[in-house]
Amino acid sequence: MPVDTARVLDRIAFLLERESEPTYRVRAFRNAAAVVRGLGPDELAGHVRAGTLRTLPGIGPVTAGIIAEANAGEVPEYLRRLEAVEARAVPDAARALRAALRGDCHTHSDWSDGGSPIAEMALAARALGHEYIVLTDHSPRLTVARGLTEERLRRQLDVVAELNATLAPFRILTGIEVDVLEDGALDQTPELLGELDLVVASVHSKLRMPEPEMTRRMLTAVANPHTNVLGHCTGRIVVGRGRPESTFDHDAVFTACRDHGVAVEVNSRPERLDPPRRLLRAAVELGCCLAVDTDAHAPGQLEWQMNGCLRAEECGATSSSVVNTMSADELIAWAR
Repeated sequence: MPVDTARVLDRIAFLLERESEPTYRVRAFRNAAAVVRGLGPDELAGHVRAGTLRTLPGIGPVTAGIIAEANAGEVPEYLRRLEAVEARAVPDAARALRAALRGDCHTHSDWSDGGSPIAEMALAARALGHEYIVLTDHSPRLTVARGLTEERLRRQLDVVAELNATLAPFRILTGIEVDVLEDGALDQTPELLGELDLVVASVHSKLRMPEPEMTRRMLTAVANPHTNVLGHCTGRIVVGRGRPESTFDHDAVFTACRDHGVAVEVNSRPERLDPPRRLLRAAVELGCCLAVDTDAHAPGQLEWQMNGCLRAEECGATSSSVVNTMSADELIAWAR
């Protein structure tokens, strides 16, 4: 019996995203899946028998081979190789924390610098067992990431409302990753921030600002009543040429997070893994709440949460201190 060929191709694309493969490679498999969905089973089987799959637009030698194997009722070798990558040993406590997570508080779509539509991100999150994701596309000052103006963000809120009507009980919560400006102000109007379910505040510019100025900047952002999560607090990059950490008085900033009820993000992106363990331990020891987030820009990246769970568990965090172990309603009430 033929394997669901389109689902196989989508699964391969998802796993390639998880492994941070280039976007063009991921898109090739998604495009092939779309071609397959446009064909009837008999038409697809006819192309397989005739050896004419590669005459179809968007089907290359690799995807043609995968389609042929799936149509013959086999799990394609390409997929088996991806899924047979030996899983790393994960402590029970980290697995338990991952199981307790009910959503992801930091995700992006193609409305800003993500690569996939909102619905695609939501469906992938639901398939992973999430009850919700918070959609946090960028704010207007970050033009390189196509940050959302007030007008575009309001249009996005309408789109989210329409999607939620079809995805229930899964929910897309409204949010933003708002830029922390040089003076610590947030890059969106207070009125609009007040309408959102959750606000992640992150520093993206002038990352080498001297420590006293950066500390004041972050303290101002944390004290803003609209800030709910402090995103990737050091701004570091740990792959390639890398980027060093921003320097700030972490005791002062984390104490302010605790006192203002702002969660410190445990960013799970492999190139960030922010904050570093020593700072994450400091945040835990000071009594901060945490948000274990993926900062996903594509569906496959939603599986990165285990990176954050491992680091949080190593640094002494418990599930009771992680805000995305709450239900959607509890999270919204906490944020407000």
